[in-house]
Amino acid sequence: METVLIEGLPVRLYAMAPAGRVPDDPAPIVVFVHGIGMSHRSFARSQRALAETHSTISVDLPGFGWLRAAGRRLSIEELGDLVVRAVRSRGHDDLVLIGQSMGAQVVVEAARRHPDAVRSIVLVGPVVVAERRSLALQAFDLARDGFVERVRMNAVLVTDYLRSMRQYTRELRPMLHYRTEDTIAEVTQPVLVVRGAQDPIARHDWAERLASAAPIGAFVELAGPHHVQERQPAAFARLVADFERTQPVEGPR
Repeated sequence: METVLIEGLPVRLYAMAPAGRVPDDPAPIVVFVHGIGMSHRSFARSQRALAETHSTISVDLPGFGWLRAAGRRLSIEELGDLVVRAVRSRGHDDLVLIGQSMGAQVVVEAARRHPDAVRSIVLVGPVVVAERRSLALQAFDLARDGFVERVRMNAVLVTDYLRSMRQYTRELRPMLHYRTEDTIAEVTQPVLVVRGAQDPIARHDWAERLASAAPIGAFVELAGPHHVQERQPAAFARLVADFERTQPVEGPR
């Protein structure tokens, strides 16, 4: 674990890799980006599963986890830049980015703005459904998801939300106004959209629409809720590994 400062903003990186993986291994680095209010803990099980075969980094964005608040609203564009710049500062330039919920918006923007560093992206439970772009509807869908998440994930969600509330409230507006359905069309890298079949937040038609809007897109559903990557970490890890193996070997453009 280490914290890096990018123009005064703290980003925390949690690294995990297979035993024996050497620093100059040519395989890409898998980077996890959490959703609004959350932290690296929302990827704890899936990171462990993927770290059996890949070098991985899970990110805490400014104001989330135990990091101090940024003191201002950060746009999705800024967050995308922060992720790439923080990881690149540690010498990594060939990235597979995985974003969940609002983190999906962040990795779309990271890929759009940094095609030289990002090889491909995976969007898990991406938001915000265009027809449900309001705080009231998002709160209703989040409450519904609480009934299908397991106790551990709900505990992570509640405790992460409480300790990130200052930054959480600032990021609601950028999240709600960011039009993933438009910007994904500008992403030239391969895109995999993953949805939990019981997810009331990222709905089936929406997730399928995003995959279709990407120039190189694929869509897969797994049984589970909004945080399907934690409900099925082994299946999710295999899905990501298979997706990464099928991509061109030339790396970022």
